[in-house]
Amino acid sequence: MTAPAITLSGDAALLIPLTALLPLTAILLVTQPNPYQTLVMRGILGAVAALIYALLGAADVALTEALVGTLLSTTLYAVALRSSMVLRLALPGGTMPPQLVQRRLRSWLEPLHLRLELLSEPAPGDSGLHGLLLQGANLEHFELQLHRPQLHERLSALPGAADWRADGHSLVLLPPPAPQPPSQDAAP
Repeated sequence: MTAPAITLSGDAALLIPLTALLPLTAILLVTQPNPYQTLVMRGILGAVAALIYALLGAADVALTEALVGTLLSTTLYAVALRSSMVLRLALPGGTMPPQLVQRRLRSWLEPLHLRLELLSEPAPGDSGLHGLLLQGANLEHFELQLHRPQLHERLSALPGAADWRADGHSLVLLPPPAPQPPSQDAAP
């Protein structure tokens, strides 16, 4: 004999607080600046939804929400975060900057939750590069050259930008590439 499902009319005192957690968790989810905390909030949102479905007697919907909605979407989001939250910089000279410079860059990127990936030999035409890290004439100073204006603005607004410049380094926005002239081989 199975227990009767909770009904809206008889058990509203239990369901209303649980149901109120859904919009509250959703608001926290979309306003969260930290992408890793957003990942946790998505898991909580799915768990609350699955609990409400189970309490209302929709065990199949609850199981689907728990497995597909929560587990799968959280896993895919984690994979996407891991692969996209990285600042990829090419090192044209091929030599890694000193550890102090790398630490300065990493602490600068920390508020944006970005990882730093320095590529001494990037593939030709690598479209995933965000910029270049060039060693200046004075071997102790570096110039960070960025391709995207939005990234330049975000990094310039962080407190780490002032520290970077105070150490004698520079932050530069590269001009957009010139448009390619039309091919002469094309027939009119």
